[in-house]
Amino acid sequence: MKKTYLLLACIFCLSLTAFAQTASDYIIAAKQGNAEAQCKLGTCYINGNGVAKDYFKAAEWFRKAAEQGDAKAQYNLGVCYARGNGVPKDYFKAAEWYHKAAEQGYADAQYNLGGCYTRGDGVPKDYSKAAEWYHKAAEQGDAKAQYNLGVCYYNGRGVSQDISEAIKWWRKAAEQGDAVAQNNLGVCFEYGDGVPKDYSKAAEWYRKAAEQGDAVAQNNLGVCFEYGNGIPKDYFKAAEWYRKAAEQGYAKAQFKLGVCYYNGIGVSQNISEAIKWWRKAAEQGDAVAQYNLGVCYYNGRGVSQDISEAIKWWRKAAEQGDVKAQKSLADCYYNGRGVSQNISEAIKWWRKAAEQGDAVAQNILGVCYEHGDGVPKDYSKAAEWYHKAAEQGDAIAQFCLGVCYYNGFGVTQDISEAIKWWRKAAEQGNAEAQFKLGGCYYTGQGVSQDYAEAIKWWRKAAEQGNAEAQVFLAKSYLFGWGVSQNPAEAVNWWQKAAKQGNAEAQKILADCYYDGAGVTQDYAEAVKWYRKAAEQGDAKAQFNLGGCYYNGIGVSQNISEAIKWYRKAAELGDADAQDILADYYYNGFGVAQDYTEAVRWYRKAAEQGHVDAQKSLANRYYYGEGVPQNYAEAVKWIHKAAEQGDADAQFKLGVSYGDGKGVPQDYIKATEWYRKAAEQGYAKAQFNLGNIYYFGKSVSKNYAEAVKWWRKAAEQGVVGAQFGLGHCYYAGFGVSKDQSLAKYWILKSAQGGYEPAINFIKEQGW
Repeated sequence: MKKTYLLLACIFCLSLTAFAQTASDYIIAAKQGNAEAQCKLGTCYINGNGVAKDYFKAAEWFRKAAEQGDAKAQYNLGVCYARGNGVPKDYFKAAEWYHKAAEQGYADAQYNLGGCYTRGDGVPKDYSKAAEWYHKAAEQGDAKAQYNLGVCYYNGRGVSQDISEAIKWWRKAAEQGDAVAQNNLGVCFEYGDGVPKDYSKAAEWYRKAAEQGDAVAQNNLGVCFEYGNGIPKDYFKAAEWYRKAAEQGYAKAQFKLGVCYYNGIGVSQNISEAIKWWRKAAEQGDAVAQYNLGVCYYNGRGVSQDISEAIKWWRKAAEQGDVKAQKSLADCYYNGRGVSQNISEAIKWWRKAAEQGDAVAQNILGVCYEHGDGVPKDYSKAAEWYHKAAEQGDAIAQFCLGVCYYNGFGVTQDISEAIKWWRKAAEQGNAEAQFKLGGCYYTGQGVSQDYAEAIKWWRKAAEQGNAEAQVFLAKSYLFGWGVSQNPAEAVNWWQKAAKQGNAEAQKILADCYYDGAGVTQDYAEAVKWYRKAAEQGDAKAQFNLGGCYYNGIGVSQNISEAIKWYRKAAELGDADAQDILADYYYNGFGVAQDYTEAVRWYRKAAEQGHVDAQKSLANRYYYGEGVPQNYAEAVKWIHKAAEQGDADAQFKLGVSYGDGKGVPQDYIKATEWYRKAAEQGYAKAQFNLGNIYYFGKSVSKNYAEAVKWWRKAAEQGVVGAQFGLGHCYYAGFGVSKDQSLAKYWILKSAQGGYEPAINFIKEQGW
């Protein structure tokens, strides 16, 4: 509970002595000029004691006595001027008469004069003089003055601040039964303010004041019973004391009593009764009650739901600085709930809460500045607000601040600092930070590479349901990163991520079912997961789903459906899908034949480095299909495929250089490309390379090298190479003559329909 001490108070009191005599007993003496009788007669007129109550006559007799120097009469006349009883209200004259009485040592006048100097009533405001007069009255045992003098010492108003001295005077007043002083002593003991902390003594003083009906003390005693501070915990007594204070109109007690009813603490739960008391407190300006009342209206709990009414109460609380209300009001403006959406207004209230140190609001402001939501995008301010929240331990802000340092957003890039903040967030259980921290350990970025540590953090995040972490944990089990290789466990984690809608996991899980990797092969299940990922826009899943429809695997064969998914993947840039779609347009398969459309898709795939598309595009330029015939452009694309190591393209590039089509004729380059293809086992290139060595084109004639390459091509069924190899055995070129082998290869070539071999056999009569 926040420490509170009542402001200085001044109670105007007439010094009225209880006596049996009536006005008639004093009239004769008063008329004869007896000051004491005149003062007592004035008192009779004030109280209507033996005479009709008459403030004018009272003031008249007080004046007569006062002018004779009677201190009590001077004091009472001062009260009349202060209240306007029988005389016009006049603070200056009130202070003047108080002063006369005070100088004669009249304690009540000294006390009231202190009040005049405190407030500046009839005299210039002067705290030093106020304290001086309180002190004079206090030393005479005036409890009210003792209390106020204590306040002066506590606050350092008119005297040097001295908590011990404040407590000394409060104790004197309290021992005389001053309830406010008793309550203040209780507060001092509760918080150890100027005295050793002692809950028992605090409760003792609160009880003394509470039993006198002091509402503040009753509330404080209720708190003691609620939490068991200095006395046994007793919810029923807590509610009882809260009620006493609440019924006196004390707002804090009304709020607390509302809480008791809302939660059924010390009373039977009763939401309507809770709202009743919160409303009473709220109407007195209690911000927490206003906030709670707003919550009830927002949720329709105990009252009909009314967002506008909720906002009304939240605004009242927010304007008093209640952080929860400020955040709730901000949320309403941000989402347009109960008010027109207004991001700037939302930012205004979040900022107020943030400036009071609320970490959630600080983090939200950081997000707004990061994304330019309602404020100009400003990474520096984003990082500044994240930092404020992060230092308070807000895990989300710590994660976001880590991202700022990792990427150099609004701060100097610093991977170590990023890891520091991610670790703080991760240790609080933030799954995103755990995932990021795991990634750093996996790559060795900012920390020593440590697969086991990476797995540790990924597992923590994965067990909280972080799909990205589940995917990486699955890959770890698949490839044995930091754990024993376990395909079944990999599938287990992919399933978890896939069920959360992670497209990558859905696609990989589909692959597992398709290939029977880690699970029983199940094409229908594969199709199910390909479809889920495909519907989220995963291009590879769309491509694979297209393949399933094309081949009727896991679904009924449906070419139109296959083309639909291939097209989706192609439009997302999947080169395999673009190449297949191009083939369909080229061949008129499932779509109307359209060379131009085929070329368009071949080009998209080719520009991504797709070898088959590059070769197909080269063919379109070579034959002028869908584009004007252009040998140079054909060679350009076949060259790209050849440079990627495609043997067929290397062979065709060799042919282009050999024929001089699209490029200047160059046998050396032709030989170079034939060799590349031949060394990869490409039979036609091996045959052509053999021809080059046999005839000595661009290289020295070398029958042995010719035989070497023809043999490779011959063994792959190239009839020209078979005839050439047989001829070498027949003539002894590059090998020893061998008629048996010559006849074997030449007959094999003839059987393949090679005309020169057929003619040679006829000539030889074989």
